[in-house]
Amino acid sequence: MDQYIGKMLDNRYEILELIGSGGMANVYKAKCHRLNRLVAIKILKNELADNTEFRRRFRDESRAVAQLSHANIVSVYDVSTSGDTEYIVMELIDGITLKQYMERRGRMDWREAMHFITQIMRGLSHAHSRGIVHRDIKPQNVMVLRDGSVKVADFGIACLENAAQTLTQEALGSVHYISPEQARGDRTDARSDIYSAGVVLYEMLTGRLPFEGDSAVSVAIQHLSSVPLAPREVNPDIPEQLELICMKAMAPDLEKRYPSADAMIADLEAFRKNPGVNLDFELSDLRPEETDEPTQKLRSAVPPQLHRQGREPSYERGRRWEEDRYEDEQPSRLSGGKKIALIGGGAVVVVVVLFFLFRAIFASFVPAAPDTYTVPKLVGMTEEQANEQASVADGTFQVVVAGTEASDAAVGEIIRQDPEPDTEKKGELPITINVWVSAGEDVGTMPDLTTKPMTYDQAMTILQDLVAEYELNVQPYEETQKEYDDELAVDVIKSTTPAANEELHKGDTITFVLSRGPQTVPLIDFTNRERAWAEDQLKNVLGLEVEVHEEASDTVEAGLVIRQNPTATTQVPAGSTVELWVSTGPESSGNEEELLIIPLPVDKETAEVQIVVDGTIVFNESVDCKQGNVPYTLTGTGTVSVEVYVDGVMDVNNTREVTFGE
Repeated sequence: MDQYIGKMLDNRYEILELIGSGGMANVYKAKCHRLNRLVAIKILKNELADNTEFRRRFRDESRAVAQLSHANIVSVYDVSTSGDTEYIVMELIDGITLKQYMERRGRMDWREAMHFITQIMRGLSHAHSRGIVHRDIKPQNVMVLRDGSVKVADFGIACLENAAQTLTQEALGSVHYISPEQARGDRTDARSDIYSAGVVLYEMLTGRLPFEGDSAVSVAIQHLSSVPLAPREVNPDIPEQLELICMKAMAPDLEKRYPSADAMIADLEAFRKNPGVNLDFELSDLRPEETDEPTQKLRSAVPPQLHRQGREPSYERGRRWEEDRYEDEQPSRLSGGKKIALIGGGAVVVVVVLFFLFRAIFASFVPAAPDTYTVPKLVGMTEEQANEQASVADGTFQVVVAGTEASDAAVGEIIRQDPEPDTEKKGELPITINVWVSAGEDVGTMPDLTTKPMTYDQAMTILQDLVAEYELNVQPYEETQKEYDDELAVDVIKSTTPAANEELHKGDTITFVLSRGPQTVPLIDFTNRERAWAEDQLKNVLGLEVEVHEEASDTVEAGLVIRQNPTATTQVPAGSTVELWVSTGPESSGNEEELLIIPLPVDKETAEVQIVVDGTIVFNESVDCKQGNVPYTLTGTGTVSVEVYVDGVMDVNNTREVTFGE
């Protein structure tokens, strides 16, 4: 068993399982008990931990990646040392590699390829702006998340520009995506990442790699001396301008390549906005410069007799810009004036292609032995279908079911294999391919968190094992929805999604609705406010009932609120009743005045009010119906005839004879 499984680092990170392995370090899934979340932890391999140089590399990597914070780069949370264990804590990605995505998807629609490459370039732009070159851009190092976003991962062999190293010092990159300058062992910069990103774009657009061969060296030779078929020759559906962007990124001449990720992003954005945009270059502009140096004859990277029957050698498929073709046994030039030494009258190519740490440069090339076999892709098949594959049926490989795993895939479908597809294997036949088949989706059950009053923190204690087992996402407390409840106390859980006893699937998100407690309404001060306005606020805005009392007042104008109960600022339950005392004006004292209270329509904004005394119009105005009523004081002596009209309709209650002084 792995020595780190079950171990706690710094009393915080619990190592759960191994999820990946690279040249320098292993990657584990772990649980951060402090923040209650799952993370990925990269730990330097034991066999390298005692090596001073590798420990230095690991620390340099830590410092470099800790500088990066971008939506399209896997985040680094922590860098620390626990005893003799140096580790980096990173974001745990819920997704698959771009390589896996392409294997499932095949050749992409150019719009989808645009979507992915733009995000990759934005991540690289951020890294380059901080002096960091990735130097190993390939689909295996790009993660595709469930929402379609991508994150560049594994800056494990990245270095600062001012500390750039040559391939003769360290093995860097993957040969199918390696830039010409990397293959030559020259100093690299951000443009090497752009070249590799161009290869990734080429692969997404065409469904194939630009250069293929039966060995790493043959592929490297093509990166140095050949140019692939233009993407539109492979897939005519690719827009011409997108083809130009791809080929400019892959220009073998550094001076003709995009100078920066931002420059490539600018062309991608211009194309996105207008697919017919006229870029300021053509394919012919990207053609390598001819030199006056004598050409040297290259030995075939792979002798013709070793190619499988029916397959055109990859180095014969490669093309120079527009018309030049790289062919076996034909003259070829290497940039930078580098010569290929001739030994015994035969041409020998010295090619720097390194894949593993501290492997020396190839001094000579030995063709692949005929006992090298390419592992078939079995993922997505049943065991029966896998055994029907030609290389399995003929006894080259044998399929062994190593186990079953919970998966979204159909029961019995192969979900992973070891060795990986397309890897080269040697040895006695049959060569074993271990496969793991789907046992169906592992489904959990949501517990009932509402049976008894329970807070968010209490719920998290109950859910923690389920969260770890099914890699669930839990809504933070700050983002929870809150609703009033007359029976539940504040912060008690009202409901959950998924609901109690519903299925839990890997990667699901749990959300909560919490109680705000009983709803109450704060009263405002209605004194000296018009009755109609106060009643509208209480009924229609605050949702309260209103009880109105009228009384005379020498100090408060008729129609205005004298006092209220409960008083202002009091918190009252929703739907409760508020009392208002409304002034009818001063009490009658036998003086020669009479107060008219004229009610206004409640279904109109304004009304025309007219008062006629003994045939004479004494009041004729348009009034705001929000007032509720119009108070009007008549003055005079004796007895007068009063007529009141609202919008031309007689107000019978106020139309009467008035005797002053009574």
